[in-house]
Amino acid sequence: DEKERFDPTQFQDCIIQGLTETGTDLEAVAKFLDASGAKLDYRRYAETLFDILVAGGMLAPGGTLADDMTRTNVCVFAAQEDLETMQAFAQVFNKLIRRYKYLEKGFEDEVKKLLLFLKGFSESERNKLAMLTGILLANGTLNASILNSLYNENLVKEGVSAAFAVKLFKSWINEKDINAVAVSLRKVNMDNRLMELFPANKQSVEHFSKYFTEAGLKELSEYVRNQQTIGARKELQKELQEQMSRGDAFKDIILYVKEEMKRNNISEQTVVAIIWSSVMSTVEWNKKEELVAEQAIKHLKQYSPLLAAFTTQGQSELTLLLKVQEYCYDNIHFMKAFQKIVVLFYKAEVLSEEPILKWYKDAHLAKGKSIFLEQMKKFVEWLKNAEEESESEAEEGD
Repeated sequence: DEKERFDPTQFQDCIIQGLTETGTDLEAVAKFLDASGAKLDYRRYAETLFDILVAGGMLAPGGTLADDMTRTNVCVFAAQEDLETMQAFAQVFNKLIRRYKYLEKGFEDEVKKLLLFLKGFSESERNKLAMLTGILLANGTLNASILNSLYNENLVKEGVSAAFAVKLFKSWINEKDINAVAVSLRKVNMDNRLMELFPANKQSVEHFSKYFTEAGLKELSEYVRNQQTIGARKELQKELQEQMSRGDAFKDIILYVKEEMKRNNISEQTVVAIIWSSVMSTVEWNKKEELVAEQAIKHLKQYSPLLAAFTTQGQSELTLLLKVQEYCYDNIHFMKAFQKIVVLFYKAEVLSEEPILKWYKDAHLAKGKSIFLEQMKKFVEWLKNAEEESESEAEEGD
């Protein structure tokens, strides 16, 4: 059964004739395509093959079908516009590509090309292609890198990219869930680029959120909002570390941080955790346990005004306590320094009694709790006694 050579037109005629004979039974279509791969040169004419399966015939540049070409109605564009039909078509592509693995690359190139041709298709054709693409992304037949084509300037400017993305993400999330979608996007560094589906003057979280929430994709809006917050946090930490290493004045650092909190809607709890982590990463710590505590106290005393500026709420103080506990547990040389750091922060008015007592009673982490609670025992007792004394003094004053 020797393979015969065809030119694209002959190849097209063979495929279209076969599809017309099988009719719209997609299982029969899959069998026909499977058998034809033994006789026809799929490797050479992959683009023609996929053009026919999607659009019914060979596509001219821009996405139009040539008038003089024979065409078939057994294709994605001529099918019904619903999810079930597109799932059935996705199976046809899956089976074909599983059978002829070398078609993988050609199919990816085809989809990238089709996305660039979107303006040449009708709205219904675009919707069907979007649903199909979402399903194929969900089952791993396609890689999320194909979405790069949607960032084409003309498609973005005319709103085609965003409208297409709505249908695509709906079918993708329907097949999987937002977490699976996020993983796929992250793998190809696309997780922070979704706002580029809109023109530059509309690339804001608010606009993205409104557009996709109204389209019924609240989970995608929330995902992008979270990504922006994560990005803003990373940026804040990087800038903070640079300001600290330059030795900028605390008042300037505090002003900058407060502006960033407001601009990116970052909570004080998040900020205090970022500051703690930045402060601890600016030093080369001594490897000797007996020396590291002394070094830490000296270093943290210097930075306590900065931390104090962002522990104005009990919850922020508790966040800081938990971060200190976690750090001392994860860095073994700091195990014995925990109590000294807490006492320093208490004296420097970074931490107050109530959060420390709450931490001791029930808000601590499991990490090294027996060691840290034992370290804190005497100080906590002293705090309780001091609290009782000040209460009784207040009563006597009344």
